[in-house]
Amino acid sequence: MAGVRIRDVAEHAGVSVGTVSNVLNRPGEVSPDSVERVNRAIEELGYVRNDAARKLRAGVSTTVGFVVLDGQNPFFTDVVRGAEDEASSHNLAILYGNTDEDVARERMYLDLFEEQQVRGVLISPYGDIHSRLERLRARGIPAVLVDRFSGDGRFSSVSVDSVAGGRMAVEHLIDSGRRRIAFVGGPFEIQQVRDRLAGARVAAENAVAPVEVEVVATEATTVAAGVAAGARILARPRGERPDALVAANDLVALGLLQALIVEGRMLVPDEIAIIGFDDIPFAAAAAVPLSSMRQPSRMIGRTALRILLEETADPDLIPRQTVFLPELVVRRSTAPTGVAAANPGRHGR
Repeated sequence: MAGVRIRDVAEHAGVSVGTVSNVLNRPGEVSPDSVERVNRAIEELGYVRNDAARKLRAGVSTTVGFVVLDGQNPFFTDVVRGAEDEASSHNLAILYGNTDEDVARERMYLDLFEEQQVRGVLISPYGDIHSRLERLRARGIPAVLVDRFSGDGRFSSVSVDSVAGGRMAVEHLIDSGRRRIAFVGGPFEIQQVRDRLAGARVAAENAVAPVEVEVVATEATTVAAGVAAGARILARPRGERPDALVAANDLVALGLLQALIVEGRMLVPDEIAIIGFDDIPFAAAAAVPLSSMRQPSRMIGRTALRILLEETADPDLIPRQTVFLPELVVRRSTAPTGVAAANPGRHGR
């Protein structure tokens, strides 16, 4: 029977609403006869108790909201998994929302989580949402930024040093003999993209020999965006193409590999080297295994959830910034010029 209420159960069992409530929550305080009658009524009517509503009325939610930039990116999937692993040990569930780098969708999910009165919010923001998060905090819902450093320190954050990652990626390419480097990524409203480009430029400025870093902008951090950027690079005369590419993330890098190898029949890494960011599982399985800057994705999620729970327990805690260093993972796609040619296992034309 749809829409059965606790009042219906009480009427069917011939007891008061308070008795039904006690059977559901404090059965030891009710006579065995009443417990039996109420349970029989519940079974006959098909009543399903609404634990979520009950706990919200009690002021304690068992859910945490998580808003991510790109649900199709395996990096964010792993971050959410890390948060879920930690949440389950506290008997909490994660409500997950994907903004697809859309401000309106981001606002929609935050409104939804506020209406649901979640315990707290984890968010990898697209735009400037500090005022919105301040409103949540005023209602007793703390928020922790994920994969985004909180520059002003108003909120706790868990992130990776993307500036260092961009610098390390370009330093590796320079050490591999590359000098004409392009940073491929966007949109630049995303702080992580801006930071990785900034780090790339720092490495170029610090290089002993002259190094160029141009920007090949993309509209998104997706495989399709990487394919489109690769097509633009292929449209150039061979002498005007970069000899190395730093992608804003692995999805863009995989799109570049697809365009340059399949469509352009370029040799990677002999003619052009490619390095990504995140080290998602697909990176190692690519036709040419992809070098990447590894992020501790699951640890990011776990750490963010732990901090969030600490702040729900003590709202007066001073916000803290947790920053992990990325790790350079070198694979086939950035082998020094000439090394790949000597390796019979390389990808050919």
